[in-house]
Amino acid sequence: MPHSPVPVRLDRSRGVPLGVQLSGQIRELVLAGTLARGDRLPSTRSLATDLGVARSVTEQAYDQLLAEGWLETRRGAGTFVASGGGAALAAPARRRTPSPGRDLVWLDAGTPWIDPRHAAGWRRAWREVSTARPPRGYDDPRGLPELRAALADHVARTRGLAVDPDELVVTHGTTDGLRHVLAALPPGPVALEDPGYRAAVETVRGSGRGVVDLPATAPVTDLAGVVAAYLTPAHQHPLGRVMPATDRLSALAAARAAGAVLLEDDYDSEFRYDVAPVPALATLDRSRVAYLGTASKSVAPSLRLGWLVPPPDLLEPINERRRITHDAAPWPVQRAFVSLLREGYVDKVVRTARRVYAERAPRVAAALSPYAELAGPLAGMYSTWLLPAAEARRARNSARAAGYGVNLLADYCRSSDLTGLVVGFGGCTDEQLEEALAALVRPLG
Repeated sequence: MPHSPVPVRLDRSRGVPLGVQLSGQIRELVLAGTLARGDRLPSTRSLATDLGVARSVTEQAYDQLLAEGWLETRRGAGTFVASGGGAALAAPARRRTPSPGRDLVWLDAGTPWIDPRHAAGWRRAWREVSTARPPRGYDDPRGLPELRAALADHVARTRGLAVDPDELVVTHGTTDGLRHVLAALPPGPVALEDPGYRAAVETVRGSGRGVVDLPATAPVTDLAGVVAAYLTPAHQHPLGRVMPATDRLSALAAARAAGAVLLEDDYDSEFRYDVAPVPALATLDRSRVAYLGTASKSVAPSLRLGWLVPPPDLLEPINERRRITHDAAPWPVQRAFVSLLREGYVDKVVRTARRVYAERAPRVAAALSPYAELAGPLAGMYSTWLLPAAEARRARNSARAAGYGVNLLADYCRSSDLTGLVVGFGGCTDEQLEEALAALVRPLG
């Protein structure tokens, strides 16, 4: 079967990597119908010769398009435009000038990159669910025993947190776990980082408790008058800093002195690519720390699945309240996640996402560093950039006009006067990221 021609033109003067240019142009050819589903593409070697580039350029482009689901390989036959009904091929063409009311492509801090090449593992997990027998009555409010065992192994292996499965509670996600801890605590306000995670702030307010601002750039040394303090020590949300060891010890000392609980949100610690992941704060003192984990950043936010390791004296009150209210994560989701952990799917998607983020983060830095100051180390699926409020708004508005949504740092602040941009790079394609960055810096030059 002859291969289809690939009419592309690479421009070395653009400042955009040649592999990114090539993957973007092939993607556009598929969207336009110039390359039809099932068409065979030239080999990476042949295309590199035609374009006069190194083979690594064409390999990078093909690998990216395979990861996104635009292309597929067939053993012994070559590389083809994907013919299945994959989500990537159903996606709309990227929009340079969106019409009013059309959706933006959000470069937010919470949408992960999920490699489509691992889709078979996802499908296998749900096939297992379809053939498994569901419980006849209400689920165990603590979570499926086999899932709690798998999660206990997972947090011990990845976060250094050794727990018994019976000490771990399966939740609907981070904010759900936070609600359960708050319900078990005595009356009183809660301290939260500022700037900080907006959903946590609203969860605390929704529980009827007052909010006390903790400056996110300063050590926690005094928690008098609060019953708990919510922290993101592994990767402060949204500034990105790692809480130093001395600050961890001072926060624990402050919690002990005040009789308060530290609420550790460990939302994306697996995505360090500058250093090895920092051990969980809970490893230093289980009696003072409630550990909150989530599948949202590694597998999918829509799973609504998380886990909680509360201090031992709060475990039974939390379990009893959930038993009375029949509050349990959905059985099918729990059952599927058992398979995803057991078969290595979670580890695979984390490893591939980490590689993607490690490649994209420097590109974001290269685009924004001439105009803004990086707030923390490059890690995870987003980075935060400090710049004056007026410039941040102009950049945000420019990106919006090009079809991309980017959050202002001020949106995460309460009493803090920090300003800038929070730029995510997990929930987009390489080409979309390049377009968004070009739009962001356009009014800053």
